[in-house]
Amino acid sequence: MTGDATAVLRLADRVVAEYAWRPDLPVALAPRPYLHPVRTLAGAAVTELMPDSHRHHLGAGVAIAEVDGANFWGGRTFLPGHGPAWLDNQGTQHHVRWLRRDDTRLSHTLRWTTIDGRPLLTERRDLTCRPAGEDAWALSYRFALTNATGGELPIRSPAAHGRTGAGYGGFFWRAPAGPCRTTSPDGTGVEAAHGRCTGWLAVEGDGWTLVFIAASPETRRDPWFVRTRDYVGVGSALAWDRPLLLAPGATLTRHVVTVIADGPVGTDRAAAYAADLAS
Repeated sequence: MTGDATAVLRLADRVVAEYAWRPDLPVALAPRPYLHPVRTLAGAAVTELMPDSHRHHLGAGVAIAEVDGANFWGGRTFLPGHGPAWLDNQGTQHHVRWLRRDDTRLSHTLRWTTIDGRPLLTERRDLTCRPAGEDAWALSYRFALTNATGGELPIRSPAAHGRTGAGYGGFFWRAPAGPCRTTSPDGTGVEAAHGRCTGWLAVEGDGWTLVFIAASPETRRDPWFVRTRDYVGVGSALAWDRPLLLAPGATLTRHVVTVIADGPVGTDRAAAYAADLAS
C-alpha cells in the first residue's frame, strides 16, 4: 500500500482533527479508522488513544462489540455465563476508496471483515466540520452499514448477552480522563443520560465541553452509553439490550454531530446547538 495513512480536518488554517484511515494496529485491537487527536479551537485535545486502562479505545469512531460473532470493538468478548474472554474473533474495518477528501469533508467506503477475511458489512462514512461560534466547532459523523452476507446479520452488545448496562456499540468517543460533569435534557449526572434516548448530552471537562447530538430520527431512538467512572466515554448504542437484526442487503444509517467547545457550555446553549444541527 502507498500513500498517506492520515487525513486532516481543517478550519481556516487550524487542524482540528486527524483521521487515521489506514492505521497499523495489532489484530487484538480490532483495527479500524479513528479520529485522534480531536482538538478544540484553542488546541486542547479531547480524545484519547489506546489508554492503559483500555488499549482498544481508539479516539472517536465506530466500534461494535459483536457482529455475528465477530468482535469489532477490540479486546475481550463477553460470553454469557462466563464473562469477558480472549477469543481469536477480532475483525477489521478496511478502507476501500475515497469519495471525497478535502479540508472540511472526508468521505470514504469501507469493508468490515472477520479475522479470517470474510466480509460482513460494507460502509459509507462521511465526516465533516464547520464553525459553531467563536469558541466552538461541529464535527458531523454519518455512517451507513450494509449487510454484505446472504443471511440475517445479528449485531449485539454485551448487554444483549446479559451484562446489564453494557449496551455499547456504534459511534463511540473516548474523552480525556479526569473530573467531568454530564448534562442532558433530563438533568445532570450519568444516570440522567446513560441508557436514555435524548436529543443531546454534554460532557464538560477541564477547559472543554463536548455536546453530542443525535442528529437523525434513527439516532434519536438509540440510547446513549455514558461512563465517567474509570474512564470517560460516550457512545450511541445500536443494540442496547437486545440484538439488532440486519436483513440481507439492508442498510442502517446513523448520524451524530459533536460540538467541540472551549470552556463550559450551558444547558440553553447545548439545546440550541441540538436544534440547529439535528435534522
